Amino acid sequence: MLIKHDEGVLDIMNAAILLALVPALAWGSVGLVNTKMGGSAGQQTLGMTFGALLFGLATMFFYVMPHHAYLGKEIWTVGVASGLVWAVGTAGQFLAIKDLGVSLAIPLSTAGQIVTNALMAAVVLGDWKTGKMWAIGVISIIAVVIGATLISARDKALNSGIESQAKSMTKGLVYLAISTVGYMFYFVLPNFLNKIGYISDTIKAKNNGVDYMTAIVGPQAIGQVIGAFLIVIFVLKEADKMFNKPTWKNILTGLVWGNGNIFMFISAANPAIGQTIATTFSQLGIIVATFGGIYLLGEKKSNYQMKLIIIGTILVVVGAIIIGNINQFA
Repeated sequence: MLIKHDEGVLDIMNAAILLALVPALAWGSVGLVNTKMGGSAGQQTLGMTFGALLFGLATMFFYVMPHHAYLGKEIWTVGVASGLVWAVGTAGQFLAIKDLGVSLAIPLSTAGQIVTNALMAAVVLGDWKTGKMWAIGVISIIAVVIGATLISARDKALNSGIESQAKSMTKGLVYLAISTVGYMFYFVLPNFLNKIGYISDTIKAKNNGVDYMTAIVGPQAIGQVIGAFLIVIFVLKEADKMFNKPTWKNILTGLVWGNGNIFMFISAANPAIGQTIATTFSQLGIIVATFGGIYLLGEKKSNYQMKLIIIGTILVVVGAIIIGNINQFA
């Protein structure tokens, strides 16, 4: 028996799916855009936060306030705090890109975030409630780790400059570890502060959580800018060049990232998509970053590395999709 679907409904579904893919395209392009814009890691971080600030204030004035979403001190606390740690994550990621390249740094960063966020959700937030969820979750994490290992593999046949490559690799991985910790706290803070009672369930649940997540965007952007200034001035020691041309060019990077953020919220709130599918689709940004770095930025990989990168990327994406849908196995 054939089931006929209304063409208008199918058009709406197709449009919704396309919108849900915007975060993957936007977030996967951040490393590509900031590399093209140039500048130091400090200039890239600061410029990106300026772009994010424009998006954050626009969200606050044109969506949050007109919809009368709650903007009390709790929202400002979680927003500014998560913005500060986001700046740590972003600066670390941009520093890693300098040493590892986009096609290596972003996939490893994504894999690290998937693993740490999953473990935080399971252990700290208590989201994995059954043995089946734990078993499937652990297997998925192992798949992501194996995928990341394959993506980062070097071709032993290419031994020229191996010592300097090893030093660069080590330094890049240290930056990625710092970045992953920053992003982990950025992602977990909104839910953790709800779990311990600082953010009430009433505030968090309003309008399926969209009001809460959009309300923190403005304060978060302010925290991002403050964090970026502190890192650029006191950690990277780049106060003398933080307002040079590359900083302003990297506002575009922040606008690209902000686009991903907004469409993530829109997709999560759309009944045709929902939070689970929206989150899953967003993980596909690893494909954009990996192959964009190789084919658009010309980052060199051997045939051996390309085979491992393709297998590794598939493992990371599959692991991320399963983790994103972990509640289906409750």
